[in-house]
Amino acid sequence: MQLFYTPDIKTNIYTLNEIESKHCIKVLRLNINDHIQLIDGKGNFYEAKIIDSNPKKCTVEIIETTMDFGKRNHYLHIAIAPTKNIDRFEWFLEKATEIGIDEITPIICEHSERKVLKPDRLEKIIISAIKQSIKAYKPKLNDLTNYSDFIRQNFNGVKYIAHCEENKKILLKDAYKNGQNVVILIGPEGDFSPEEIDKTRNNNFTEISLGESRLRTETAGVVACHTINLLNE
Repeated sequence: MQLFYTPDIKTNIYTLNEIESKHCIKVLRLNINDHIQLIDGKGNFYEAKIIDSNPKKCTVEIIETTMDFGKRNHYLHIAIAPTKNIDRFEWFLEKATEIGIDEITPIICEHSERKVLKPDRLEKIIISAIKQSIKAYKPKLNDLTNYSDFIRQNFNGVKYIAHCEENKKILLKDAYKNGQNVVILIGPEGDFSPEEIDKTRNNNFTEISLGESRLRTETAGVVACHTINLLNE
């Protein structure tokens, strides 16, 4: 399957941008009448046929459209503190996107060691991951947000915070019910501070555990993402 990301598609005749055109014609060596597939990141999956094999402006004709391709029965939003080593955060974005996630908010916490991101690079990683995993929905990546501001936002669904404090917590797999919209907080290296955990108690967050192992931030994010998807299968 030759899959291309086309977020601005509006008509049955569409021209790929220069990068995608070069990949299609020069790298994959496709030609007129060859079929390719397109996704717009909004849930639409297109079967298309090449009608002009210009390596800078490859034009295709849409021959079939599938709406709500791969639509899930829930909405998953993970708010996670970016790691000091940006490669680990990028790995989380890639794997969470491949598994299935709707929204990601990078948060700045008391123990955060990274407070700057390059959103353009992160968007490219997400786009590459949706193409790799054949997903028609592109997760929404929000701007860096202060932790206190985030937990006060309204969210239509259940709200969880995963932390390492030794107190009574519920396993995520036992707390969550199939089909629920959910937001999960994942802390930085060093975890959330006791004060940050206290704040969530006043904002209707349930404290959860992801298991007995002490996980790295990016691993915890992937485990949470996979658990929600597995419970919804």
